[in-house]
Amino acid sequence: MTRKTILSVASALTILTASCGRNKENKETADNQHQETVANVDVRGQWYLESIVFSDSDYIRVRPDVRLSSIHQYIVFEDSTYFIRTNCNSISGTYTVKGDSIILGDGAMTEMACDDMSVEDALRRILPNIATVYIQNDSIARLDSRNPSEYIVPICVIESR
Repeated sequence: MTRKTILSVASALTILTASCGRNKENKETADNQHQETVANVDVRGQWYLESIVFSDSDYIRVRPDVRLSSIHQYIVFEDSTYFIRTNCNSISGTYTVKGDSIILGDGAMTEMACDDMSVEDALRRILPNIATVYIQNDSIARLDSRNPSEYIVPICVIESR
C-alpha cells in the first residue's frame, strides 16, 4: 500500500467513527522500507463506570444507586483532563495517553461523607496505578493497573453528534 492509500483509509475510518473510543494522532515511521502506524488510544467522551476489579474475589460492581436511578457513576475524558462522578463525590485531574499507555495525574476529590464509600475507596486505591487503556468495539474500555488483575471497566455513553 502506498502512503497516500494508507492516509486515505485512516481518514475515512476517523470520519466514520462516532463513538467514545477513536484513534487519533497517527505517527508514521519508516523502518527498512516498511511503514508502521502507532496511534494513541482516544478515550475522549463520557463512560459509565461498570466495575472496579482487584481480583476474582475482590471487585466492585459499580451500578447506579437504586434510590437515585437517574444518576450514573461515570468518567469523562476531555482533551487532557478527566472527571469522575460517583453517587456521592467527584474526582478530577489531568491525563496523558501515549499509544496504549495512560497516566492519570493527581487530582482533586470532594470529601463528602456518604453512607457507602466503597466506590470512592476503590478509586483512591486503583487510580494511581492505572497504566494502560484498551478499547473494544468503541464501546467498552479497560483501564489496567500496574498490579496484575486490577482494572476498571467503563462502558461508552453514546451521544448524538
